[in-house]
Amino acid sequence: MVRAIATVLARELRVEGPSMLPTLVPGESVVAYRRWRPLRVGDVVALRDPRNRERWLIKRVAALSRAGVEVRGDNEKYSEDSRAFGMVSRRAITWVVPPSSLRH
Repeated sequence: MVRAIATVLARELRVEGPSMLPTLVPGESVVAYRRWRPLRVGDVVALRDPRNRERWLIKRVAALSRAGVEVRGDNEKYSEDSRAFGMVSRRAITWVVPPSSLRH
């Protein structure tokens, strides 16, 4: 029973690729929690890739507007993000990686 609750409230994700360097390193695992508060610029979030729903992305919230959320990788040279697929809806972002899980 606890395991089922944990999967609804938290999700472990493995970082693949360099798009979030130096904050997140390829091969590292992070825990994302179900979003419990409004998004803020600077939040690191997990979302389904709008172009391939089977793929997860970990990105930083770069801008918020009525039109949606702009997400970007910290290593922009190697990141596929809102510059490639546009803004995403706030509803599309349901997972947040807490600052305590990030390198600073």
